[in-house]
Amino acid sequence: MRKLLNTLYVTSEDTYLARKGETVLVRVAGETKYCIPIHNLDGIICFGRVGCSPPLMGLCGENKVNLSFISINGRFLARVQGPVSGNVLLRRNQYRIADDIEKGVGIARSIVIAKIANSRNILFRAARDRPDSPAVITFRETAERLSRLMDSIADTNDLDKVRGIEGLAGQMYFGVFDNFITAQKKHFHFETRNRRPPKDNINALLSFLYTILTHDVVSALESVGLDPAVGFLHADRPGRPGLALDLMEEFRGYLVDRLALSLINRKQITERGFTITESGAVRMDTDTRKIVITAYQKRKQEEIKHPFLDEKIEIGLLPYAQAMLLARHVRGDMDTYPPFLIK
Repeated sequence: MRKLLNTLYVTSEDTYLARKGETVLVRVAGETKYCIPIHNLDGIICFGRVGCSPPLMGLCGENKVNLSFISINGRFLARVQGPVSGNVLLRRNQYRIADDIEKGVGIARSIVIAKIANSRNILFRAARDRPDSPAVITFRETAERLSRLMDSIADTNDLDKVRGIEGLAGQMYFGVFDNFITAQKKHFHFETRNRRPPKDNINALLSFLYTILTHDVVSALESVGLDPAVGFLHADRPGRPGLALDLMEEFRGYLVDRLALSLINRKQITERGFTITESGAVRMDTDTRKIVITAYQKRKQEEIKHPFLDEKIEIGLLPYAQAMLLARHVRGDMDTYPPFLIK
């Protein structure tokens, strides 16, 4: 349970939320563990089996405090809110920015800079952790090339150029990705990123984890009232959560890639958990999916000091923190959007 940016996160299952006057009570096993005045909150987000009294739902609606319910796996389930006001205005601002390339490119540029910076830091970390590896020079050279890309994008207002640099950075990063793999090389050799469907074991693993991350980011955006479908970096397409894909660019390397590599290098998963279908697609079996999901959930429980908020939060709350910061920028409360940067 954590209060962050005036949002109360309830992460302990079997918790019950109730109302006492103008106060929110958090109860576990009938005992009140926490209480906070409703006027101190902008939102309440409940993960897993969390109950809520009807009087509290009414109190939240009256005070325009969004009450959101998220599954334990991070899937958005529902949101209780009062008369639509802030959300519709927030989304209208979001649509205006998305339609105004000069305004939208600033958000897209910040996201891409964060993605490149985080990829570069992963490479530098790999070089530090494996000083005797023959790949050290490759890691450092690629990291320096990414640094130059960051410099080239810093002042551009051309959305097509931003997208082009993002694609080039991805090619550079995945071009050396196989060097991160230190075990089971025969069965987890990486050549290039492929999907729809994934055609090798590691791409199947990455695609599965990216899908879970997408659900988490969609839930985060829904919880703050933003439209996950309308992004600033990714072009609009029917059925595609463009804004969610935008925001998750900041987390791909930190949340997914490092976890996937850890599962492979520590041999927590093996080639026995993967099968090739008649169409050539590679799929994970049920037991392997359980191992991956468990590792992902455990990873989300770890704490990190948020570089902008300057306080410790669970890694699993990073998408929600960034969604709130983005919402504040879209509303006009912040001049710029501060993306997530690995330190």
